[in-house]
Parts: sequence; C-alpha cells; structure tokens
Amino acid sequence: MTGFIPRDRRWHPPALTPDYKTSVKRSPSFAPLSFPTSLPEETGPMFRDDMLGPNDSDLIHNFAKAGESAVGPRIIVHGRVIDEFGRPVPNTLVEVWQANAGGRYRHKKESYLAPLDPNFGGCGRVVTDDHGYYEFRTIQPGPYPWPNTMNDWRPAHIHFSVFGHSFAQRLITQMYFEGDPLIWKCPIVDTIPTREGIESLVAALDMSRAIPMDSLAYKFDIVLRGRRQTHFENRPEGL
Repeated sequence: MTGFIPRDRRWHPPALTPDYKTSVKRSPSFAPLSFPTSLPEETGPMFRDDMLGPNDSDLIHNFAKAGESAVGPRIIVHGRVIDEFGRPVPNTLVEVWQANAGGRYRHKKESYLAPLDPNFGGCGRVVTDDHGYYEFRTIQPGPYPWPNTMNDWRPAHIHFSVFGHSFAQRLITQMYFEGDPLIWKCPIVDTIPTREGIESLVAALDMSRAIPMDSLAYKFDIVLRGRRQTHFENRPEGL
C-alpha cells in the first residue's frame, strides 16, 4: 500500500499548558528555527541484534546480582513498530526506562522516598526483527507523586525511545497500562487534546502472551506516522 497521509499537528498538545506547571517555563517564547542536519545524523548508525548484550531486553535480571532478580509484578511488553500503512519497520532500536515497582527511579536527583531496588536498573533495549516486532521483560512500575500541585500523581508508565536509521530519527513517548485510573487524572496526560491521542499510549492487557504463574503481558504497537500515529513528545509530526 502506498500513498500520502498528511501530518496533523493538532494531534499533539500545545507547548504551553499552564495546568502542567513546568510547561510555563519550558515552552518557547519565539518561533521555532530550522537547522539542517549533518551527514552523520542522516546516514547512521544502523542497528543490529548483535550490538546488544544477552540481557539487554530483560530488565528483571540485567542489573541484578547473580541468582537474584528485581522485585515486583513481572510483565512482558511486546508489539510492533509500524508505519502509517501498517508495514513493519525492522532494525529499529527501542530503548526503555522506568521507575521500579515502588515508583522510584534509579537517579541521583530522585526525590521520592520509595525504596530503591538494588537489583533493578530500570533501563533496557531491543532491536525490532524483520517483522517490526519487539519484546522485553520487566516489572510493572509503580505510580509516584510529583510537585505540580499539592496531590498530583503520575500513572504507572514506561518511557520509550525509538531510533530510525539515523540519530536524527529519534522519537520519544510513554506507555501507560490499560485500566489505570490515574491516566485520566494526570495533568501531563491531560495536555493531549483528544481521547484517541491518549489511548494511543495505553497498552492493552494481552493474556494470550502471559506466562502462567510468572508474568502478565501488555501489547503496545508504535505507529510512526499517519492517522493512527502514536503520540510522541519530541516530534509531533512523527517520522
């Protein structure tokens, strides 16, 4: 299938959304400028499976001590990276990072006083196969408070970075979990102007991929452009 699907920039929130208080200082005050990209930014790198470590896609064990594992509900997150026509996008580097089961990030500036799991690093990566498919194992992150108003909480989420065939083709987004009531109470999520845009970030529970007595599974397809495009934080137009 071929054709042209025009970009719809209304799909994404405006830069200035006062209810999300930090957007007031972060939003630009002047018109955007366009800078040409360099040749290395447009031509490389190319990603392959053999560039990854054996546990890069297993966040349960990739930072754990021998014989130990991360604490929390085990989950599998899987899906496909596809273009606007549903065609697979192979050899795409998908990087993820997240809070632990208590809602705490492994970062020196983290201010939330939830326990820090010594066996959980909170990051991993995988390269899509020839069918655009990716999969990783992790624990379900916990929600956490953030100082927007007196009682705002971020819903449980996983951050995604998706690279194309060059460093200039990087998209960033977040994945939420089906059924989480905090999604609809989050001021950051509320900046997205349509329910369809929000739902493009919600992973569906997939019991067909769950492992009995071990892990639940969630399915999250990433659409790079078009009418079903996933909401991306850094490039509203997608790729």
